[in-house]
Amino acid sequence: MAKAFSHINGNPMFYFPSRLNPNRPFPLLLSYNKPLKVTMSCNQSYWASINEDIEAHLKQAIPIREPLSVLEPMHHLTFAAPRTTASALCVAACELVNGHRDQALPVASAIHLVYAASFTHECVPRSETSRPTSKIQHVYGPGIELQIGDAMIPFGMELLAKSDNPARNDSDRILRVMVEITRAIGSEGMIYGQYDEVESYQSDNNKSRHIEEIERVSEKYEGTLYACAGACGAIIGGGSEDEIEKLRKYGLHIGKIEGIMNRIGSNSDKDLMEKLVEELRNLANNELRGFNETKVKAIFNTQSSSFDLCKQ
Repeated sequence: MAKAFSHINGNPMFYFPSRLNPNRPFPLLLSYNKPLKVTMSCNQSYWASINEDIEAHLKQAIPIREPLSVLEPMHHLTFAAPRTTASALCVAACELVNGHRDQALPVASAIHLVYAASFTHECVPRSETSRPTSKIQHVYGPGIELQIGDAMIPFGMELLAKSDNPARNDSDRILRVMVEITRAIGSEGMIYGQYDEVESYQSDNNKSRHIEEIERVSEKYEGTLYACAGACGAIIGGGSEDEIEKLRKYGLHIGKIEGIMNRIGSNSDKDLMEKLVEELRNLANNELRGFNETKVKAIFNTQSSSFDLCKQ
């Protein structure tokens, strides 16, 4: 995550990764060359350390060893997906409710594997008439990528099952997290969002899309993923039901912001989009109220995690 930040006037800038084209240097750069930027006031070193720990955990869990035909492409595709802050949010939510990071790392890793599998399926080369794919390097061919993508999700569940520690008496929490993640993937969550987006691309030939449509897809895809991450972090960290629901809603609002920023087009209504993002930002901020203010400041480096939209 550290590489995702740059600084402008001393303020950390976060460029949300684009699932459609993660290799372009500025994912939010629009066709008229005026980027829409979202500033994220947060503790940069804290979030960077989370991502380093998640990456280390995944590299240890997916070594390149026999059978190479499975683990080599799984390792490649796990780290080929653009970085998502959803998995880091899981760890932050766990620590916010006084949990320990080592409890959350298997959960965060499973969330990343779910996201990477989704991204892999989304970016398998298609015909010229289908939706555009990213510039991800296709090393193994569409058949292998589809099969390995299918294998990544149950592998994430395996990591969760292996993390069960009788000494911590967390079996019920792990089971609940598994239910949360599998539900987030399903037909009412990320898969629905992907299907809706594919249908949209095929029906409108990539023309400008209405903000209502962008919001709906963003809620189902990124919103569901981030809501799951926030809730799972609070669950595994031993948070109360109220804390779990607050962090679920926080993740939902932040995920929707990311999705909207990834999908907004040059012909879209920017004023309406800015208003929607501002509303979501305020809703997200409100969900952090009631938590320990010292911890909120330590994690987000502010009294409330803020996303500020501006044009340059």
